[in-house]
Amino acid sequence: MKRTMMSLIGVAVALAAVTGVAAVAAPDGGDRDAPRGSSRLPVQRSALLCPAPTSSEVGETAYTAFAPKGAAAGADGKKGTAELLPAGTVRDTGGKGKKNGKGKGAAAGQTVAPRDTKPVVPLQEAGKPVTATTDSPDAPALVGAADGTLAPGWTVQQTSSVAAGAGRGLLGLSCTTPDTTFWFPGVSTATDRQDYVHLTNPDATPAVVDLELHGKDGSLAGSAGEDISVPPHATVPVLLSTLTTTPTTNASLHVVAREGRVGAAVQASDSKLGSDWLPPAADPSPSVVLPGVPKDATSVRLVALAPGESDADLKVQLATPTGLITPAGLETLHLKSGMTTAVDLKDLTKGEAGSLVLTPSDGDSKAPVTAALRVTRGKGAKQEMAFIPATRPVEKRATAADNRDRGSTLSLVAPEKGKDAKVKVTASAGSGGGTPATKTYTVKGGTSLDVEPPRPQGLKGTYALTVEPEPGSGPVHAARMLARPQGGVPAFTVQPLPDDRGSVLVPTAGQDLSVLTN
Repeated sequence: MKRTMMSLIGVAVALAAVTGVAAVAAPDGGDRDAPRGSSRLPVQRSALLCPAPTSSEVGETAYTAFAPKGAAAGADGKKGTAELLPAGTVRDTGGKGKKNGKGKGAAAGQTVAPRDTKPVVPLQEAGKPVTATTDSPDAPALVGAADGTLAPGWTVQQTSSVAAGAGRGLLGLSCTTPDTTFWFPGVSTATDRQDYVHLTNPDATPAVVDLELHGKDGSLAGSAGEDISVPPHATVPVLLSTLTTTPTTNASLHVVAREGRVGAAVQASDSKLGSDWLPPAADPSPSVVLPGVPKDATSVRLVALAPGESDADLKVQLATPTGLITPAGLETLHLKSGMTTAVDLKDLTKGEAGSLVLTPSDGDSKAPVTAALRVTRGKGAKQEMAFIPATRPVEKRATAADNRDRGSTLSLVAPEKGKDAKVKVTASAGSGGGTPATKTYTVKGGTSLDVEPPRPQGLKGTYALTVEPEPGSGPVHAARMLARPQGGVPAFTVQPLPDDRGSVLVPTAGQDLSVLTN
C-alpha cells in the first residue's frame, strides 16, 4: 500500500509540473497558503491558441512570441521549443446546421485546411522576442505548445491594425490557454454589433461546446448554442446574434466545453466604435479588479453578472493615483442571479487614469461575480473602443509582448488599503537588438499607477515587459495599453496581465508519505 501511494505521489508531482495542475495559493496569499511540504517548480509544458485575426483586406497582423529568462534546462540538457502551427477553419457556422454525430458546428461547413503549415514565430531562446507579420485576410488560427525552458511564461501577442471598414481599429489579444470554461461579460447581439466567439481546439480529438448567453432578464440562448462541435486542430467562429432572436446590447457569454477543451476569445465589431478583442474574464469571485482605464476615456460602461445561485451587492470604487473614490451616484450595485447588469459610468476617470474595484457590500458575502468594461476614447466619428475584463492578480510574474519605442502604458493597481505593492518591471532585449532594462515601482495600497514602462537601451524592433511583485508585496493587478493613432482616430487596445502561471506548487513525496505511515 505504501509503495503504491509513493508511485501515485511521484506521478502527481510529475503531472503537476508538466500540466500546471497543482495546489494553487489564494490570490492574495502567494505561497503563504501553500500546503506544508510543497515546493514551487517551473511548468515543463504550456499551450497557447490564437484565433484567426481579421478577414479585412486592409488589415495587417503582427505576432510577437516571448518567454522570460529564468528556467534551467531539463535533466536531458535540452533548452526546449516553442512554436505555433496554423489550424483548420470550419466555415459558415453560426451554431446552426444539420447534425453530424454529436455536434452542429462541423456540419454547418467543411473544415478548410490551412494553406501553409509552417511554424509561426518559433522561439529558440528565452529573453528575446520573435516577430512575424501577415496581411492575408485568410490568416488562420494558430495552435501550439512550448516545452523545457521556454514553457514557463511563454506569451504570444496578436495585434491587428485595420485601417478602414466595419472592423477598423487596433485589435490586440494575448493568445489564450485552453480550458473548459470561459466568461465574457460585455458581449452584444444588437444590430450595431457583430460579435464572434472563436473556439479553437488544440487537441487530436473533437471538442463539444455549449454557449450560454445571459441578458438583463436571464438566459437568452436556446438550443442553437448547444452541442457545437470543434474538430481536432481547428477553429469554429460563431456569430452570437445567431444564437438568439432577441437583440441585446449588453449580455454575458459563458463558454463551456463538455467534451475536450478549447481556447476562446470574442471579436467585437461596432458600426461606430471600431473593433477589438474581448478577452475572457478571470474566474468569478466575490471581489474583482478591472485595471487600466485610460485617463482620456470619454465613455466607460460596466457590464457585470452574478452567475451563481445568489444575488450580489457590490461596493463600486475607482482606484485613482491618490486613493479609492466612489463614482457619483453609484455607491452600490445590485446584481440579480443569472441576469446581466450594465451601468454607464460616462467619463469615469475625468483626466486621471484609474482602475475599477468591485467588492462585496457585505464583507461576508461569497457570491461570485464576473465583470468587464467597454472603454471608449475620442469623440464624434473618431471614436475607438476597447475592453477591460476582470483580471486575476499577478502572483509571481506576468508578461506583455509587442511593445514598441512608444505607445505603451503600464497600469498597476494595489486594490487593498494598507497593502502596498512593490513591483519589478523588466523590459526585455528588443527583437532586433537592445539591452534589457529594469525599474521598480511602489504602488500605495488603494491606489492605481499608470507609467510609461522602461525601454531597452538601443532598442531595435519590439520588446516584452515582465511584471514581478517583490517578496512581501501586497496584491497587485496589471494591464498594458497600446495606443497607435490611425488618421485622427485614437486607436488603442488594452491587454490584462494576469499571472502567467509559469510555476506550480507541488507536494513533496516525503511530506505526503509521512501522513500515510499509520
